Amino acid sequence: MPFYHTLGAIPPKRHIQYRKPDGSLYHEELFSTEGFSNVYSLLYHLYPPTRIRQVGEPFSVEPKVVLSKQLKPRSLKGFNIQPEDDYLKSRKAVLVNNDLHISLAAPKKSMTDYFYKNTDADEMIFIHEGSGKLLSAYGEVSFEYGDYVIIPRGTVYQLHFNDENNRLLIVESFSPIDFPKRYMNKVGQLLEHSPFCERDIKLPVNLQTHDETGDFLFYIKKQGIMYPYHYMHHPFDLIGWDGYVYPYAFSIHNFEPITGRVHMPPPIHQTFEAHNFVVCSFVPRMYDYHPLAIPAPYNHSNIDSDEVLYYVDGDFMSRKSVERGQITLHPGGIPHGPHPGTYEGSIGKAETKELAVMIDPFRPLQLTEAAMGIEDEGYYLSWLE
Repeated sequence: MPFYHTLGAIPPKRHIQYRKPDGSLYHEELFSTEGFSNVYSLLYHLYPPTRIRQVGEPFSVEPKVVLSKQLKPRSLKGFNIQPEDDYLKSRKAVLVNNDLHISLAAPKKSMTDYFYKNTDADEMIFIHEGSGKLLSAYGEVSFEYGDYVIIPRGTVYQLHFNDENNRLLIVESFSPIDFPKRYMNKVGQLLEHSPFCERDIKLPVNLQTHDETGDFLFYIKKQGIMYPYHYMHHPFDLIGWDGYVYPYAFSIHNFEPITGRVHMPPPIHQTFEAHNFVVCSFVPRMYDYHPLAIPAPYNHSNIDSDEVLYYVDGDFMSRKSVERGQITLHPGGIPHGPHPGTYEGSIGKAETKELAVMIDPFRPLQLTEAAMGIEDEGYYLSWLE
């Protein structure tokens, strides 16, 4: 995770007695997503976080894969995913493999009567439309249009939206999501050549200690199964915490683009990395400034990875008929490039206003039932004159 942070009251040393005003002990919890061998946080609860009252009947939320193997450029009309009241029910997985699931969601209502915990995956929620707050035991993280909200696996959270108009791109990563290693020095500080810095990170604030006993419903996701759990105490009962594992947000608008005299390759846009995939941010920037530069990207063969582009806003010099919320999938194994006319047409242009999220997985993606329901079936023909 980004760097050390702390909120609330904590004892002077870890793993020692820390007592409440009445003399009883606070309950320490070590929270880590990679055992005891990597970053962690220490949480101090009013009550033990282990008091289960009831376990409900589990049910499957596994994506329904329709095409497990395929080699055709595809386009999905993401805004055709219909809004639904409930946040969890609104999440529709469209592209999946063993490293990540890519979903679209259009929730209308805040999470007010349950809490959610994904024990399998870190989550990256890109806010395309809407605003609100992520609530967790660590405090509050506000979010708005253009924010990447990063939630470590195992974090119990709620999303509270400011209104009913919300569009989300969600990536579930079965490995930790982190900043690219080449942006960081040996102690984890973001380097001078990084396109963003620690000041750009939205950290948890406003820690509120909920001293509440009752019946608190959790939905806990494990191996594609949702388990309803009822706990005795409110999960946000921390008196304080410190460490390196916590939810945070970063705005795509704070990504500072790297430019050059001739067209630069996609890694200059990289924002996050995980095992077997990367996430990149395409933002408004000046075009290449060599006198003979061609700003549009050259044709390229991505043999070792699929390429997913989620179009957020603006004009794209290499594509025609782009819509907000559109997803394009160019599978590894065949070349792809700019649409006819856009290569020549980009010459002489000074800048682009495009805004997009790119996801490059290094193992093939599978298409789900939800994806096939929003596909533009003629997309693969769009390179014909």
